[in-house]
Amino acid sequence: MESIYNIKKKFSIIGNDYALHRALEKTIQVAPTDISVLVLGESGVGKEFIPKIIHQFSYRKHHSYIAVNCGAIPEGTIDSELFGHEKGSFTGATSMRKGYFEGANGGTIFLDEVGELPLTTQVRLLRILETGEFIKVGSSKIQKTNIRIVAATNLNLLESIQKGKFREDLYYRLNTVQINLPPLRFRKNDIKLLFKKFSNDFSDKYHIPSMKLTEDAIIYLEKYPWPGNIRQLKNIIEQMSVIEKKREISSEKLKEYIPENIPSLSFSHSTNNEYFFQNFSNERDFIYKILFDMKKSLNHLKNLTLELIKSNNDNKFIKKNQELMEKVFGKIIKPSNNSIKSIVKDSIFQLEDSSKPLSRYDLDYEEIEEDFSKKESDSFSLQKKEIEFIKKALKKNNGKRKKTAIELGISERTLYRKIKQYGL
Repeated sequence: MESIYNIKKKFSIIGNDYALHRALEKTIQVAPTDISVLVLGESGVGKEFIPKIIHQFSYRKHHSYIAVNCGAIPEGTIDSELFGHEKGSFTGATSMRKGYFEGANGGTIFLDEVGELPLTTQVRLLRILETGEFIKVGSSKIQKTNIRIVAATNLNLLESIQKGKFREDLYYRLNTVQINLPPLRFRKNDIKLLFKKFSNDFSDKYHIPSMKLTEDAIIYLEKYPWPGNIRQLKNIIEQMSVIEKKREISSEKLKEYIPENIPSLSFSHSTNNEYFFQNFSNERDFIYKILFDMKKSLNHLKNLTLELIKSNNDNKFIKKNQELMEKVFGKIIKPSNNSIKSIVKDSIFQLEDSSKPLSRYDLDYEEIEEDFSKKESDSFSLQKKEIEFIKKALKKNNGKRKKTAIELGISERTLYRKIKQYGL
């Protein structure tokens, strides 16, 4: 069996994260078999490497390998693309055409974004998985194919099943073995390694010196949540490689390329030292955003308290920390007979009470545990926060829904539904 080190070297995979190694280990184990594999992970984490490794180390490696992006093919032509069509079967079908399943006979087919397949196509795919049979569009002749299917998606397929958008029987046929790839924000120690790798790659490509990071820049990159994952990091490094004349990059320079406002966080937890990743519903993303903001406010208050301990003069303290106090209290605090110390003290207690989930699982380590037994009052409060986030994002992006959806970390469809639901 091939070692993980050799696999990483052969396919230029960078990183030492445990979850990444576990995914590669499972990939190596299933490669020699003919088991169907479902690869799960957010967009931009590198899911396309898994089927390539599987194909390369299987007995099918001397046959065709075809990668198909199911989300990029129009619904009206996807059956023709996958299964082929007969001449005259529809307008424009001037000749017979082989589909991917026929063309890749004996090899491996990678169905990326499999969750985007129409239901009618899902029925055809299920038949191939069960019997190896398919029928071309416009034909009545049953054909056979010997093919291995590896599928991938960044959608929550269980949620899609509940909404009637994905067949449950197909899910279980595809999901014989599940391989989960971690998002970049859970691979903090790998970020500087990836930066070095991409910087050297673009140095060779554009014949320029490679870039280096200052210590504060490394910290900034590790704290950023990377909604676009490795793809986003690679694109930013390419931009800087071409544009920046100085080859040492500071955190201030990074802020010109990476926004400081943090998008919605995703949920993760570990069990028995193994990561399990799942895309939860978009509504929950807002909860993590709120929790993060609460944690941030609590940290601000702690900093204020330290400053306050050092200061004996309330007026001097307020002038020095006015900007930070406005962020925490949401208003301008003026000196009065009431001690400023009591105001800060009361606020700390309030925030600590409202952020109890953070006392067990610190957001800095992505170990948030969701409380599913929220009271109605909490739900209402979260709904208000959700509306507030959407309004701010819409205003910031001049009402452009696509940009707003990207910033909030949700789909345009979900954003449209929220706008309609809240009358925005």
